[in-house]
Amino acid sequence: MRIAKSAVAATLGVGVLLAVPAPLSARQSPAVNPSASADEWRAHGRDATEQRYSPLDRITRLNVGRLGVAWSWEIPRRGARLESTPLVADGVMYATGPMSTVFALDARTGEELWFWDPGIPDEEQGGPSVCCGDVNRGLAMHGDRVFAGLLDGRLVALNRHSGRVEWSVQTTPAGRDYSITGAPRVLGDRVVIGNAGAEYGVRGYVTAYDGDDGEQLWRTYTVPGNPADGFESEAMRAAAETWTGEWWKVGGGGTVWDAMAYDAELDLLYIGTGNGSPWSRDHRSPGGGDNLYLSSIVALDGRTGEYRWHYQTTPGDDWDYTATQPLMLLDLEIAGRERRVIVQAPKNGFFYVIDRVTGEFLSGQAFADEVTWATHIAETGRPVEAPGARYGRTGGAWLSPGPTGAHNWPPMAWNPGTGLVYLPAKNNNFYYEMTEGLDYVPGQWNTGTVFGSAGGERPERPEVAGSPTMLVAWDPAESREVWRFPTRCDNGGALSTGGGLVFWGTGDRLVAFDAWTGDELWSADVGRGTASPVTYAVDGVQYVTVLAGRAVTGERPDADVPTVWTFALDVGA
Repeated sequence: MRIAKSAVAATLGVGVLLAVPAPLSARQSPAVNPSASADEWRAHGRDATEQRYSPLDRITRLNVGRLGVAWSWEIPRRGARLESTPLVADGVMYATGPMSTVFALDARTGEELWFWDPGIPDEEQGGPSVCCGDVNRGLAMHGDRVFAGLLDGRLVALNRHSGRVEWSVQTTPAGRDYSITGAPRVLGDRVVIGNAGAEYGVRGYVTAYDGDDGEQLWRTYTVPGNPADGFESEAMRAAAETWTGEWWKVGGGGTVWDAMAYDAELDLLYIGTGNGSPWSRDHRSPGGGDNLYLSSIVALDGRTGEYRWHYQTTPGDDWDYTATQPLMLLDLEIAGRERRVIVQAPKNGFFYVIDRVTGEFLSGQAFADEVTWATHIAETGRPVEAPGARYGRTGGAWLSPGPTGAHNWPPMAWNPGTGLVYLPAKNNNFYYEMTEGLDYVPGQWNTGTVFGSAGGERPERPEVAGSPTMLVAWDPAESREVWRFPTRCDNGGALSTGGGLVFWGTGDRLVAFDAWTGDELWSADVGRGTASPVTYAVDGVQYVTVLAGRAVTGERPDADVPTVWTFALDVGA
């Protein structure tokens, strides 16, 4: 079911459905890597802009109904949901599975070429502490190597022809509550990786390594450490002025567990930083403050890692409103002016458009149906917080969105023909309540908030407006929703193509939509927990691939099997 914008205009106070396709020349997008083949998918977002748009157009709105299963391959390792984006180069597909496993398949047939299991045990068996599942979102590629970040904090380089480990580095303190679930990124000959673990109490950072031998080139922290130890940079010194108390004792947070994008011309690496550790600012920074650089988009010099600018989506984060959700680079005409921008739809429910050269705030509009922690984003770019949103001062409050966010890890996609971003979004709420005290315990969540019924009596949960989940087509130049497809299923990632299609994982289906209208044109059952689809072509045949099927330890024997599903025209069923 597709809902036009006019059907929800009364709720969101914006325009009507864009019904007539604009010509391609009317929309802009930044130049991508000119050496990248249109037939391949060599990077996490296909290229460094993270647009997840493929110009392939053999599969179109007219023939997509003829898609069938070209091949499928069952992933041997189970134990976690699938969030990986496959890479495809030279007729070979590379991807990650549960527990940081890596594999290579023939992209034409699905024949296994190699499978590598690092042998990481789960947490119950002594493995690393991981906040939200033993997942992995994918690989990076450079030359004859693919790079994977592992749950136990290692970054490994594998020979992409044999699967042999060529080098491995421990990027986190061994035995500490750090983990890696995100995909590395390649900046020329440099490989960059972040980490996770803010719920447990860690200090966030990103690190660049030499792609040839794993030598560390630079490391940039996202929040300040103990001032008594000195500051690593002037950026950390300035950030410390926005914190109070002894925040460093519980790490501070700000982990870079997902979002990164890179502008090669500017040589700027953009990272999205995470929530505070603990969540509650009144525990973390009892005197208040914005707590830089939590929940921020931060631009770093790609060669040195030095700070260039930041924009903070949620100053003084109190709600686990990370800004680690996928970033995207676009060139747009806004108010009659060509702008080089970076866009993001983080957990807090607002869609942001920021000048990626200077960090200037351009727009921020709510994309969720109900955002109650803030009333709007002011012209200054700062959110106007709603009365009572600071629950540490009010004794507790139901707020939207909750910690899972109005958008989480599922990537969004761009289409230069429609000028729209396709965003997997959610509506939800959560009761935020601060604990009376906070005793930091390594190896456990240290959020400083009350979960479940532990807090005793609380107000009745308000009904949440809108559908639980949805795919939203968003015009970033005009800051408005154009169409939506509402569902009640878990979100996967999105993919946009030159054939005028958007592919999206929802629940146990991979669905194809008309990119202009939002009409559903095709779907296939692939199993619960879809990851992020990609498209590629080999020998003149265009394929669409997605990982799906959430089978975890202890589930029933007939549960979904984690599988790589690949579709093509006029094959299979």
